[in-house]
Amino acid sequence: MYLHSLPRAARTSTSSLKTYTRMSSSQIRNFQTSTRSFAPTFSATQQPPMTSQSHVRSAHAISNPTLAGIEKRWEAMPPQEQAELWMQLRDRMKVDWHEMTLQEKKAAWWIAFGPHGPRAETPPGEWTKVWLYTAAGVGLSAVLFFGIHSLARPPPRTMTKEWQEATNEYLKAEKSNPIYGISSEGYSGKGHIQSKSAKAQGISLDAEE
Repeated sequence: MYLHSLPRAARTSTSSLKTYTRMSSSQIRNFQTSTRSFAPTFSATQQPPMTSQSHVRSAHAISNPTLAGIEKRWEAMPPQEQAELWMQLRDRMKVDWHEMTLQEKKAAWWIAFGPHGPRAETPPGEWTKVWLYTAAGVGLSAVLFFGIHSLARPPPRTMTKEWQEATNEYLKAEKSNPIYGISSEGYSGKGHIQSKSAKAQGISLDAEE
């Protein structure tokens, strides 16, 4: 009897499983349908409002008095005013450029690429100052050099033409460097002579005591 009841129990469980599966599938479809119906509402609530301050700024042209003489006034303007004006021009450039006024185009170009800040031109007379300061520095160096040189002791006796000529004669007598040097045949160089005479330098050749 127990064996006869097993097929009926199996059929009952199978039918219950099919019923549960159909119910689950229908519930999933209902959930998906409700989700799709609420999706537009949710996305609409998440989007920012279409009207913003930037749109308002871009819709209205900047007045000409605000942009008049901007080339002369820009560097003297406070940083906050510079930022506000640039933001207004940036918003204006987002629209069709045919809608921008000529003053707005000129101001936008000059602020972006004009000769101000790091691109500022050389002030008048700057190169004159550079040359004057350079000449003053060189002149001061020359004065210091010759002033210190005038206070120095005279050169030693060995730095005279007479002493160096005697040195050449001594080396020739000793046959120093007879192949290529001062003792070689046909040598025509100066040897050790490199200084002026003692008289020209005011040096005494007398033996130092």
